[in-house]
Amino acid sequence: MKKSEAKVYKVQLLGLRARLRGDVNAMADAALKKNGQEVSGDLSRMPIHMADIGSDNFEQEFTLSLMETEEDTLDAVESAIEKIEDGVYGECEECGGQISKARLQAIPYTPRCIKCAQKLETR
Repeated sequence: MKKSEAKVYKVQLLGLRARLRGDVNAMADAALKKNGQEVSGDLSRMPIHMADIGSDNFEQEFTLSLMETEEDTLDAVESAIEKIEDGVYGECEECGGQISKARLQAIPYTPRCIKCAQKLETR
């Protein structure tokens, strides 16, 4: 891949990385925030209704699950940026072939060509 082409992807990846970092930080704040009673000044830890406990726990677990997914994507973005700097961006990690530009435009942090990705999904 030409340096000028890689530069376009790098700009895109840097923007995506910044957005994902903001998302992860916002989700961490949401998952770990004080409950509504503490914010309103009521420091008792007992919710008004038992269902509130389940709802709060579900929301926290769901947010933590989303954070994990976002962090995996962030790792893939970081890896793609490193590949650009190393001059190997756009090479499939499985077969060593070129990843199509259409695929890189859709998923700029993908480590595999479409054929190898499909093989992994069918396993």
